[in-house]
Amino acid sequence: MIGIVVSGHINFATGVESAVKAIAGEQEQMEFVDFVESMSTDELEQALRAAAKRVDSGEGVLFLTDIPGGSPANRALTILMDTENVELIGGANLPMVANAAFERDDTTVKELVTTLLEIGSSCMQDMRLQLELFMEPEPECEDGL
Repeated sequence: MIGIVVSGHINFATGVESAVKAIAGEQEQMEFVDFVESMSTDELEQALRAAAKRVDSGEGVLFLTDIPGGSPANRALTILMDTENVELIGGANLPMVANAAFERDDTTVKELVTTLLEIGSSCMQDMRLQLELFMEPEPECEDGL
């Protein structure tokens, strides 16, 4: 099973953790690391490395972070650069993290990245547009049928 480490600013990770538990139940090999105000970026990297070691069963580790280019993503990128079979998605959302719990068996880390990127982007919708499409009247048939 692919290990998952979720990280983000302040309580992003633990907030997502509570939602994932409600959606998918308690997860093995999935850890959540908050980057809180009292932490240095070196401490964050140490926490991410430790979490990655705990969740890695040899099938790889996927980091899911909140903001591409933010400290959690940057420190996970440092780990990606010196550790084999590690991938990173910056800008992860709840549908991606929840689906990671369901999609991480019988796949590779790179395939999981592709799947989660598709899920994440397909879940973002303009809800006003969706409502307007739903509310559009059915077109009338010209032949009266």
